[in-house]
Amino acid sequence: MTIYDILKDSAYKTEQFSQTSIDNLNGRIIEKTDKKGKPYAVVECLVRKKQITLKPEEVVRQLLIDKLTNDYGYPLSRMQLEYPVYFGREVKRADIVIMDEDRPTVPYIIIEVKKPKLKEGKEQLKSYCNSTGAPIAVWCNGEQIAYYNRKDPNYFEDIRDIPKATQTLMDVISERWTIEDLKKNDVLQKDKISLKDKIKDLEDEVLANAGVDVFEECFKLIFAKLYDELMSGQNKSRYLEFTNAGRTEYKLKEAIQDLFNAANKKWKGVFDENTKIMLSPSHLSICVASLQSVKLFNSNLEVVDDAFEYLMSKSSKGEKGQFFTPRYVIEMCVRMLNPHENEKMIDTACGSSGFPVHTIFNVWDKMADAEGRPKGELFSLDRKPDTYTEYVKENIFGIDFDEKAVRVARTLNLIAGDGHTNVLHLNTLDYDRWDETAKQDDWMRIYHDGFYRLKDLQRDKKSYREFDFDIVMANPPFAGDIKETRILGRYELGKNEKGKTQNKVGRDVLFIERNLDFLKPGGRMAIVLPQGRFNNSSDKYIREYIAERCRILAVVGLHGNTFKPHTGTKTSVLFVQKWDDVLCPRKDDYNIFFATQQKQGKDNSGDKIYIKQSDGTNALDGHGHLVVEQDLYNHDGITGNGIAEAFAEFAKKEGLSFFQ
Repeated sequence: MTIYDILKDSAYKTEQFSQTSIDNLNGRIIEKTDKKGKPYAVVECLVRKKQITLKPEEVVRQLLIDKLTNDYGYPLSRMQLEYPVYFGREVKRADIVIMDEDRPTVPYIIIEVKKPKLKEGKEQLKSYCNSTGAPIAVWCNGEQIAYYNRKDPNYFEDIRDIPKATQTLMDVISERWTIEDLKKNDVLQKDKISLKDKIKDLEDEVLANAGVDVFEECFKLIFAKLYDELMSGQNKSRYLEFTNAGRTEYKLKEAIQDLFNAANKKWKGVFDENTKIMLSPSHLSICVASLQSVKLFNSNLEVVDDAFEYLMSKSSKGEKGQFFTPRYVIEMCVRMLNPHENEKMIDTACGSSGFPVHTIFNVWDKMADAEGRPKGELFSLDRKPDTYTEYVKENIFGIDFDEKAVRVARTLNLIAGDGHTNVLHLNTLDYDRWDETAKQDDWMRIYHDGFYRLKDLQRDKKSYREFDFDIVMANPPFAGDIKETRILGRYELGKNEKGKTQNKVGRDVLFIERNLDFLKPGGRMAIVLPQGRFNNSSDKYIREYIAERCRILAVVGLHGNTFKPHTGTKTSVLFVQKWDDVLCPRKDDYNIFFATQQKQGKDNSGDKIYIKQSDGTNALDGHGHLVVEQDLYNHDGITGNGIAEAFAEFAKKEGLSFFQ
């Protein structure tokens, strides 16, 4: 019997421990049988010096004892197990306690393993530390681990690690890191948690009672930290500034405000130039401690995207039926439309800018291949060649009517595009009022450059109706109707068969027509639509409108969980190419690619499902990212070929212009 047999189907894992520790514990296991002949495992406890039954939580405790002894240097004599903690007449037992070196009867570090979920474990630790006065707390279930410093009864501040036996707590708190240190110790990978979970914890414990706008304050901190990582990435010897580093709370607030100001100066048009961090010094200290060991920069933006999706799910995005598109769906769409370096692309409902950013990375990949350059991490800290940034500046555009979404999109696009972005705060459907918007000084100061690049692509310089884009990708809002006759009257799909303006039309329907107007002849589009648009008899006129103007390339049915937890609406992605004498000659009869997603990607709660390895741990791609279980495209060979690869074969066989 091994510890893997014991942990099977439990909430406890072994990912936080070395193979040597695991092998050592396996070697100490003694197998016995109970009165019914059922086998069970025992082990001689290193601290209690007696045989203990090895249940899942005991496996983690024994591995932690080994780790504390061999990695941190704590002698067994300083450890007590099942240490009594008194709450009036009630007595509870702390799993592992390391006693103070100079005061052997006083707890120094309390470790919790009985509660396999972090939230419950942290609550237990709080009560133990408040009762005993212990300054350090640790929670671990073998898969994840978290370290805390008890500042006062209300607030427990994250720390990067616990001190070794030869260190003090201040040694850990005041340690300065370079970007290389952060890469090696990234808490998201090391402790198997997400930035979204970090923010949820902060919201529950600090931000909800801080009297601030949670979205704005988290956005400011992420913004400042991205800048800090970028500066250290471009100067590898520079120490990161986004850290408590033993500073007083007031000195820390000054330092983080200075960092934010520098970021705001570099990446203009996201925050007002005089914006201040509104968190109190004590609240800010806890937030910085929680985020300082998180590496935000990675190769696909998913770390920050998940966090922003959570933050924005409480704002107006969800009410307007507009949700962040999962990155695996975006990647499939980009691969199927196969963008090239000389092509111009726009997302007309860009949200957090997923389609534009993945288009950038896809084209940069091709540019790197053509030049024989190593690809590395495209969303990395290194400066990009001028040709790469020029491509972004001249070719990639985004529009959204939600101001918060635009600010998020601009941030991610500015960083991915190395300082360039054409993300604009406009109402895509109400294009008649764009000039009115452009007359506002505040708006023009932010969006001037991108707006004039967009104007260069107008088909008719007197109208914003038609443009000359090669590619349009969008997941438009599909909840709610447009009822303004002033807007509806501008659209063919806003009128009935007799040419009379309808009373109301679904937003997504108008986006179909609007997106096609953005495309030049031969241009191609991917658009996420409710499944009903493909099936409902009442929507036949929409399908006829599309078929008259385009070749229908493909329809990909997405799983019903794709946009959970926000909505369970069943959706499909429609891919079309506008008729053109050269690029897409008109045909009456042609083949269409149909596919349906089989591997769901998310569970019924809307949480992503990740691929597991044979030992039960999560599979990681070449950049150390978790791999979603999906069949939309081949993710680093881990998922195998999917729908995108099948479509590429179809496109070549059909002689489609963009795959020749």
